[in-house]
Order: sequence, then structure tokens, then C-alpha cells
Amino acid sequence: MNQYNTLDGWLLGLMFGLIFLGLMAIYSASNGVGSIDLFYKQLMWFGIGLIVMAMVYYLDTNIIKEYVVVYYIIGLIFLVLVLLFGTKVAGATSWVRIGFISIQPSEIAKVTTILMLAKYLATDDTDITSSRHILIAIAIAVVPAMLVMLQPDMGTTLTYLSYLFPVMIMAGFNAYYLMLFGVPVLLTVIGFFNIYLLVIFALSSLVVLFLIKRRLYFSHFLVTALGLAGGLFTLNSASKILQPHQMKRIQTFLDPMSDPLGAGYNALQAKIAIGSGGFFGKGFLEGTQTQLRFIPAQWTDFIFCVIGEELGLLGAIVLLSLFLALLLRLLWMVSVIKNKFVELTLVGFVSLLLVHVMINIGMTIGLFPVIGVPLPFLSYGGSSLLGNMLMVALALNFNRNKRNLGY
Repeated sequence: MNQYNTLDGWLLGLMFGLIFLGLMAIYSASNGVGSIDLFYKQLMWFGIGLIVMAMVYYLDTNIIKEYVVVYYIIGLIFLVLVLLFGTKVAGATSWVRIGFISIQPSEIAKVTTILMLAKYLATDDTDITSSRHILIAIAIAVVPAMLVMLQPDMGTTLTYLSYLFPVMIMAGFNAYYLMLFGVPVLLTVIGFFNIYLLVIFALSSLVVLFLIKRRLYFSHFLVTALGLAGGLFTLNSASKILQPHQMKRIQTFLDPMSDPLGAGYNALQAKIAIGSGGFFGKGFLEGTQTQLRFIPAQWTDFIFCVIGEELGLLGAIVLLSLFLALLLRLLWMVSVIKNKFVELTLVGFVSLLLVHVMINIGMTIGLFPVIGVPLPFLSYGGSSLLGNMLMVALALNFNRNKRNLGY
């Protein structure tokens, strides 16, 4: 078979299935409040995404790899432009207006950052055991993450870090040493919540590290102590580091009933909507929570509630099955395309999509605080949809050229 006819229909079909469910949910959520134009805007972005996919699909993969540094720099420039000239929405300056459309550069920069990280780690001169190269790899992901944090957008910042460790492990770095890097970071972040969680995670981290390598107990105590110190710092400085609305989200995550009509309202109503759907759901356009707008702007971060209420547990299972199949298909490509750059890029895509799904659905059912992370392919937002379709397009491109990419 000609290598230029190897369009992966499975991956493409799974993406279309997810987008179809997303368009249905956006139509239902926006129809209930007379904002049906949101559905048509998302449809327009879907059309733009298809054009971009077609362009990317027919590119030579080697050309894509050759200009990765350029894409990465452009992504950083746009993140800086957002800070200088961006539009503030919901407490974060994350959008920049170009002509008649608004774009969220952080969604596209995720893809360019993964490409840059993969290219650097796939370079023959990169020694993954070298401290200098490890720090450079970390910086590639952390620099755009810091720019996003300045917006400030904590949820998106966390997604920028989600693929760093998986990609580095795939590149050959010892997972144990990444844990030594990760424990202080994890404990510092947990410090935003409360002292009890911080102590529990610190003790758990110490036990896990000790079980993995018993002899390096001094390093384990040192790493845990650094993390504990970082956590105590953020615990005492959280009100200065985070915006008031972000602090409120964390407080209501720990106790939603502390402000049931304010910051905890969305989280409580989301669980009511999902639970009321039962097994088969109330039916398309029949969800009372959705149609009566109990959850404001439900077409964005809380789009899963529409699926849960109107399509029920059965619809949620179908949705999660589509996500699982799509991620497994990308991992299958990792196993068949024997090219380090491609392998690392696809692992980055899988990590990013998986964390998005986990956080988004987790926050709608009360497992995570509400931090504004969209559900891939479903949540309303042109930049998010375009970024996700771009990842699929790149995967399709890699598969199309896999015979030229093998070692």
C-alpha cells in the first residue's frame, strides 16, 4: 500500500465522535438561554480546524520538525502579547483579539511546547542523564507555563506541566530521579489547600521514596523537607499568590456548603445535574438543569454536566470510551512509528489530553477544585478545539509518513 494513503480512519473517527457529542451538548446548553449563536461559532471553528488539519496532514514531517524552534518562539511571543494587550475574562487575561475573532494563545502554545520538548530530547547530542540537559528540558516547559501563570490562569498552567515528566521518562530519564524533582513541586502546590493534606502527602511521599530506594534515606528526607517548606510557604502566602476568586474555589472545593449560592454554586449544581440524569438520561434538550441554566455558561468547563444529565450514565460511558479509545490509538502509534521525536510528541499529546479529561470531569463531580480546564473536543472555545484538532492532525501526519520516519 502507498504510504501516502494511510489515513488513520480510527483516530479520525474517534475525534469526529467526540466533536459531535460536543456540538450536541453546546447546542443544548446554549439553546436553553437563547444563545444558539455559540453553537454556530463552534461549528465555524470546527470548519477552520478541518482546513488546518488538511494543511498539516500533507506536510513533510521532517519539515515540521525542522521549524519546531520557530513555532515555539512564536508561541512564546503570543503569550507575551497576551500579557501586554490581552482581554481580561473571568479574572484572567488569556485572550488576544485578532480582527473579529478572539484567540487564546495558551491553547496552541501547549502543542508547540510539546513539539519543542520532544525535539530537544530526541536530539542525538542531548544526554538525558546530564543535569544541564535536564534543566534545559524542564525550562522548555516551565517558561511558557510561567507566562500563563502571570495571566493568571492556574488551571492552564498545571496542564503545561502535565506532559513534562512522562515525556522525559519516555526519553530515558530515570523515573526515580524525576520523583525527587517532583515531590517538592507537588508538596508546594498542595500547600495551597490546607495543612492536613500537606502533611498526609509529605508522609506518603517519604514512604514511597523509601520503599523504592531504601539506602538513600538522607536524600528522601531532604527532598521531603524541601517540599514541606515549599508547601508551608504557599500555605502562608496563598492569599498573596492567588487571586481572590482562585482562593474561593479552593475553599469551596474543601467545603462546597461554605458558600452554596456563591463560589460553591457551580460545583453543587453540577453534581445535581449529573446525578439527576440516571442511567439513560432525561433526553436531548430535556435536561432541566441545562435548559433552565442552573449552571452559568455550561457550554464551557461544565459541558460534561449536559452529557450526564441529558444522556445519562450511558452517554457518559460512551464519551469516556471514545476518549479511552483515542488515547489508546495514539499510544498504538507510539509503538509502531519507530522515531524518537514522534514517540515523545505523541506521549506528550496523550499526557496532555488525559490530564485535561481527568481534571475537567473530576471538577464537575467534586474530585478536584474548579480551575477552568476545558474538556477536549467538547467544551466551547475555538482555540481549544483548534489546538486539539492540531494534535490529531500531527498524529495523522506522523502515521502517513511512518515509513520514512523509521530508523
